[in-house]
Amino acid sequence: MYLKPTIIISCLLCILSSCSPSRNFPARYYEQFEKELTSIERLYGGIHSAKPLSAAFTDKEFNNISLEIKTDSLRYVYEFNIQDTAMKDSLYKYGYDTSAVLQLLLKMKQIKCTWINTLDYYVDRQKKLLTFMSIRNKALRVPFAPEKYFILTFYEQPQYYDADGILLDKRNVRRIRRVNNEIFHRITDKVCYTLSAKFR
Repeated sequence: MYLKPTIIISCLLCILSSCSPSRNFPARYYEQFEKELTSIERLYGGIHSAKPLSAAFTDKEFNNISLEIKTDSLRYVYEFNIQDTAMKDSLYKYGYDTSAVLQLLLKMKQIKCTWINTLDYYVDRQKKLLTFMSIRNKALRVPFAPEKYFILTFYEQPQYYDADGILLDKRNVRRIRRVNNEIFHRITDKVCYTLSAKFR
């Protein structure tokens, strides 16, 4: 049976559009895992305030972890298997609460959170802090296309958005706020997201 090129192209477009990222996915994901995400954010906040740390799973099975350990003068990056006792020894050596960090990593693995970190930013010359988490979205897997991630940002205070839910700098300044040169969209007053080819 012969199919006209226009029919083939139309079919391909339909397939690709069905695989395109749904803007509803972050909200659905947040709603499904809100309790877990809130718990991770609070646990990580306590760990990070005592001693800065970022963590990223480097494999799709969520068994290998990259930890960025920050001291006053240096940053160390270590790669571990999550079951490796050397990870506990290293965390203890640098003064981390090992049980809290392990609990954090297991919670991240449970909901397939690939990365967590913080970022300083300034509003009216006042330093603020936000927490980043990245999520690998299975719905974004398109053959031969780069993998995509949703980056969630958790702010300490409610943020301002325009009518389309795009994150703004301030209420009275209708300027889009870019974080790491990305545009973010509202999930809640304090949580927003962007789609990125990079998980960190």
